[in-house]
Amino acid sequence: MRLLSTLLMSLLLTAPQTAFAQVAAADSGDTAWMILCALLLLFAALPGLMLRHSGQVNVRNAVSVMAQGAGVAAVVSLGWALLGYSLVYAPGNQWLGSGANLLLANLSLLRDGLTVPESAFVLFQMGPALIAACLLVGAVAERTRIGWFLPFAFLWLIIVYVPVAHAIWAGGWLADLGVMDFAGAIVVHMVAGFSALALALIAGTRREPSDPGHSAVLSIAGGALLWIGLSGLVGGWALGATDDAATALLNHHFAGCAAALSWALLDRILGSRSSATGLLSGAMAGISAISASAALVGTGGAMMIGVIAALVCRLGTGVVGRRIDDSANIFVIHGLGGATGALLLPVFALPLLGGVGFDPSITLGGALAGQGIGLVIVGLWAMVGSAIAALIVSVVIPMRVSPQVETEGLDAAQHGQQGWDFR
Repeated sequence: MRLLSTLLMSLLLTAPQTAFAQVAAADSGDTAWMILCALLLLFAALPGLMLRHSGQVNVRNAVSVMAQGAGVAAVVSLGWALLGYSLVYAPGNQWLGSGANLLLANLSLLRDGLTVPESAFVLFQMGPALIAACLLVGAVAERTRIGWFLPFAFLWLIIVYVPVAHAIWAGGWLADLGVMDFAGAIVVHMVAGFSALALALIAGTRREPSDPGHSAVLSIAGGALLWIGLSGLVGGWALGATDDAATALLNHHFAGCAAALSWALLDRILGSRSSATGLLSGAMAGISAISASAALVGTGGAMMIGVIAALVCRLGTGVVGRRIDDSANIFVIHGLGGATGALLLPVFALPLLGGVGFDPSITLGGALAGQGIGLVIVGLWAMVGSAIAALIVSVVIPMRVSPQVETEGLDAAQHGQQGWDFR
């Protein structure tokens, strides 16, 4: 495997591009692989997260939650084309990209430093943004208006996701500090998790919590679709149909399996019954964690990362769940899971533990320090930025539905004579 090559490829992605300067042809195999991975991510967001979230709520709110997921995916997709991609990847400064690719203008026939057309790169990069945004729906389900969520999702994309993605994946200031994230443990899972924490605190608790939800079948089916669909995130970030892609897919699956079984075992040790929903929660924790290093660690390292993530997240559900009403445990599973995987990356990337190793100029202590600083900064910004976006929208549209609507169920209110509750 190339020495941290895929992770450091982001440094190449900020190089100036000229649409007519390309002389090499795109590799059809790499292009097909990137498109396939993008479709897997769309599959994870729609229908994966829609099914998972709908199964975790009261039956009176299931359709509403699915509608919010579909609406958020639509808004974020359009926002990615209008502004998001350009502000992340167009040549700019250490903080943001430029407006060179607004409305996806001036895309190159071949993305600089890669073997795929820039259009395929745009399509793939839209996937992580959709996953992160759609995860937020589950955190405040059963009490937020769809009319509030849609403008919030657009602001959240620009205020929270775009700066973090640019800072880490496009060679920005966090990358210069040494923050490493192969495929989204920080940029996707941790950002979504800490944003979910802020939203849950702002929204407050539900009048009638629906734990564990009305349909374990839907929740498990959605989780299984996520398990498969999120493989597109680690596979696609290999940026081609290479050995790195196969290694990332294997480690993604092994980490998910190890975490699923570890969660079930911890359930028994802690006096609870092992369950199918627990297995899928464990798998999600392992998948969130391994995203940081899927192509950079060995098989044993991937399994250990899954086990450690399951331990952290399972214990976290007992501590956080009693204090914060996060309907789908987004903060614990994705926020803490992603942070755990990012912090473990420098350790399990060591050749001694089967990883690919570091450049001689990078020490283990320096890598750990960079990761730790990055986690603190990203966690704080995700919470602050989400709060800012939420409060801006709330000035115009209330965040929570009325107590009567919450009691009757959002499905009945939003499918009544007055239609969707955009007020």
